[in-house]
Amino acid sequence: MAVVLLMAMPVQADGYETNGYDTHWYYEVDKQSTWQGDLTARLKAIEGVFEGELGVYVQNLANGEAFSWRADDPWYLASLIKIPVAAQVLAERQAGALTLDERLTLAQSDFVDGAGPTNWHDPGTPISIRYLLEQMITVSDNTATDMLIDRVGIEAVNQRARTMIAASGGNPDDIGPISKLVGVRQGVYGELHPDAQALGGMDFIALRQHAVSQRSQALARALDVSTESFTQPDYDHAFDAYEATGENVGTLRAFGDLLASLHGGMDDLSAEQRQTLLAVMQRTSSGKRRLKAGLGSGVSFAHKTGTQQRRSCDAGIAKRDNVEKTTEGPWVIVSCARGPVAVNAHERALASVGEALRYSGALGKPW
Repeated sequence: MAVVLLMAMPVQADGYETNGYDTHWYYEVDKQSTWQGDLTARLKAIEGVFEGELGVYVQNLANGEAFSWRADDPWYLASLIKIPVAAQVLAERQAGALTLDERLTLAQSDFVDGAGPTNWHDPGTPISIRYLLEQMITVSDNTATDMLIDRVGIEAVNQRARTMIAASGGNPDDIGPISKLVGVRQGVYGELHPDAQALGGMDFIALRQHAVSQRSQALARALDVSTESFTQPDYDHAFDAYEATGENVGTLRAFGDLLASLHGGMDDLSAEQRQTLLAVMQRTSSGKRRLKAGLGSGVSFAHKTGTQQRRSCDAGIAKRDNVEKTTEGPWVIVSCARGPVAVNAHERALASVGEALRYSGALGKPW
């Protein structure tokens, strides 16, 4: 297999230190190599059954070997953006600006629809940053996420994401602006009617009680307007229009760079803080039927999932037990799916991606 290193010249990208590598530092690998051709064929077959589109990015962090399947297309990253939120929290912990035992008071305005136990608490409850961080990553708690974003600042979160990408030699411009989760709702419903931008978390919790097909009518009642005034025909089209704004959208390659920084490091995020985050990601309980199911036993996967309308993702760092060679990982894996309505169809496709990675030899000798 022919492997050629493109560049190894120290440069700066958009003011960010790139740790001595050009922004295209990846090893170019002959696409005719056995496992890459095999993986390509498997992904084509999975898409044929899934009846949607898949994006896959894999990088061996030991030798830089990478594989891309639509990884340079824009993808809605959903809750994957919670990883840079957690990284910024831990960077501020390292700087002494906060502690994980610090408690934030849950306000009525903090509530956001979605999974997670933070919404089970009463307004006025003091909740530790440690608890919020755990719930944000392991069960994708949206209310916990927005509380943490408020604590560290959305500007700092966006700067963190760009710094993480640049630290691995990637292009920070390949990921769009990260927003609060309540901002996602305001953005999506705002594509139906601009007055929805003024709604709050409790309003969106109420709208979530309706089936997707009924949400336009429910929004019209909440705003006291007619659906004839809407600028999109339905919620699906509204979400497509919101995604087109670029918020919380990025390439899978760029997000792979972001994850790789948890392995390679950053000046202001020590090995201790990075290991803290990876340990929390290792405890992720959502997405058991996604990549992890396909990777099987013998692989530890520190990961984060994301789910939105007709869109699902799973991304993390995988390590194999009892590897024979130092070149056998760890691996960054980022995969997203878009297409069918049913989440279980996405989960089956992502589990099949995990199997394809396993059996193609993308993660070393098949097992």
